[in-house]
Amino acid sequence: MKKSIAILLLSAAFISCNKETTAAEAKGIKTASVDSEKLMKEYTEAKDLTEKFKAKSQEEGKKLDELQASFDADVNYFKKNAKANGQEWYEQKGAELQQRQQQLQYMAQQVDAKLRQEQGSEMDTLVKSIKSFITDYGKKNGYDYIYVAGDGGALLYSKEQYDITKDIVKLLNDKYEAAGKKGLVSEKKETK
Repeated sequence: MKKSIAILLLSAAFISCNKETTAAEAKGIKTASVDSEKLMKEYTEAKDLTEKFKAKSQEEGKKLDELQASFDADVNYFKKNAKANGQEWYEQKGAELQQRQQQLQYMAQQVDAKLRQEQGSEMDTLVKSIKSFITDYGKKNGYDYIYVAGDGGALLYSKEQYDITKDIVKLLNDKYEAAGKKGLVSEKKETK
């Protein structure tokens, strides 16, 4: 019985010493966090990319609006002249208008899908490039861990002193400006 107690006490002492060593080692860990939402809101290339696709969407929307206006004018003409031109004309023009309406809807869906795919692809490239940039930054500056904060991140809490978002945004913006606004997405496209 005494041997069991001695072994138990020795084990407890060993575990206790081991925990102290682990805690002491943890104090030397250099860590930081980056707020992904703030980064994307403040990073010029991300804002430019968003504006680029907003402009593309508006441009495509105008084209579709013109086609829709032409279609609406034809529908109004059809309604006004339906009685005067007879049943056969009414059925033929009605079928044509219905087909055009379906084509317009399909075209709008295709344009929307294409824009979303392009934007998603470029944003994915940007995010991968940002991750790579932050990884390099972490290695160069001796960080053991850099966590992602924000809605999509795994970090629930961090002291403000560990937040390096401003530093990362400044470095990314400086790099983007220095490259003549040919940022990380452009670099990835050129290396493919």
